[in-house]
Order: sequence, then structure tokens, then C-alpha cells
Amino acid sequence: MRKDIEIPKVEGVFCAAVNEFNQVHRTQDWNVYLINDKDVPLEMVLIVSRGYSADKETSLMRHKLEQLPAKSYAKVEFLHEDVLTLNNEFKVTFFEGNTMFEKTFLFRPNTINLKALQPIPLMQEKGVVVK
Repeated sequence: MRKDIEIPKVEGVFCAAVNEFNQVHRTQDWNVYLINDKDVPLEMVLIVSRGYSADKETSLMRHKLEQLPAKSYAKVEFLHEDVLTLNNEFKVTFFEGNTMFEKTFLFRPNTINLKALQPIPLMQEKGVVVK
């Protein structure tokens, strides 16, 4: 029966960690964005995130977006500097039409840093991208 279940491949959706200036606290912060580079909107987007290593684990965080329009992005979560040394995992589930998609984006330990910045499509920013 499992062989009959088709799991569609996710394309055109990815996560990016962006280092931004926080006007309120006057600090440079890392924020994770979900980016929809598709020509169709994503509906009922659920994101479950966590940080972990062999001996540490953060709380599970849950986020929901009713819709992420085509060719757009949304800020998902702030990442404190202490969790950058952990695996930071973002499990994203969404509907495109009547089809449900799921993908796990993983930022490996210490990969979110200023030396790893690259251009991010749609955002006109530089950041660390996971596809």
C-alpha cells in the first residue's frame, strides 16, 4: 500500500536566513523567511520548527500562514545567536490547489553566518538559503 502513495516533490519553495537590523533593539538579528518563487499561491501553510543537537533541543515552534501569494515571502521566525550552533529544522506543509506538499528545510550547525551570504531571489537581500 505504501508504494501506491505518491508524494509530490516540492519545487520553487525555500527558506532563507537573513541578517537584518532590528530598529527597536538596535541589533543585527537573524530571521528566517519562507519564500514562494512559484507562480501560484500556497494555501494553509503550516511550519513546525526546532533546533537540536546530540545533547540539546529547543522548544517546538508552530507557525501558520493562511496564504503565501505567488512570488512572495513571509518572515517566519527570529533565530537567537545561541541556536545557530544547532541544526535548525523547518518542516513546511502547504496546499497548492487540492494537493498537499511537505518539505523539511535544514540549516546545519554554524552554516548561518555572514560568510555564507548569497543573493536571495525576490527579496533583493543576501542571506543563507536552503532549498
